[in-house]
Amino acid sequence: MGRALQELGIQLIPAYSPQARGRSERRFGTWQGRLPQELRLAGIGTLEEANRFLRERYIPEMNRKFSVPAAEPGHAFVPARGQDLDRIFSVQQERVVAKDNTVQWGERVWQLERTSWRGTLAGCRVTICQHLDGRVTIVYGPQVVARYSAPGQPLESSPKARAPRCGNDAPREAWKTPEAKTSFPRFPPRLEIRPKAKTPDSHIPTATAAAGKV
Repeated sequence: MGRALQELGIQLIPAYSPQARGRSERRFGTWQGRLPQELRLAGIGTLEEANRFLRERYIPEMNRKFSVPAAEPGHAFVPARGQDLDRIFSVQQERVVAKDNTVQWGERVWQLERTSWRGTLAGCRVTICQHLDGRVTIVYGPQVVARYSAPGQPLESSPKARAPRCGNDAPREAWKTPEAKTSFPRFPPRLEIRPKAKTPDSHIPTATAAAGKV
């Protein structure tokens, strides 16, 4: 929890004082001492009935009796922009990749495949992220090196779509239409060297030719 709050830029103020601990303990005592009696008096015996009782009767009554209006209206929430919340709200553990390019967490061992930018991650420190839905993502710095489902099956990474460029990267089907030929120029472009324009002959001899005559 502390790590997630730090990544989101939220300051955590621990309750180290006896007064703060006392307030929380008294709150827990109220719930633990009063709620079972309320459920017994209402004749509730199933989980579904208890949840309905909490939503419809108990919580509204507690708020009406014990809530205190805020000193200032409004809230202090700010939007989280540019944050990977799926990665932040995950259980994270750091591991060192073994010589066989595997990492182990608990009873599971994950095999890391080769990447285009590094042949092996042996000896590197990676972060194993267990997400809320059970998926597992293994991260090395900003790079995601492996994805696994909740049962442990590898998930293929979806390739990033790239807009086609002109020339050799253009789709082959585009060359079948005359409009595409005009919009996609040839690559590499054909180099043309234009011949120099011929200068008209002059009847006036140059200085070199005049000096050579006797």
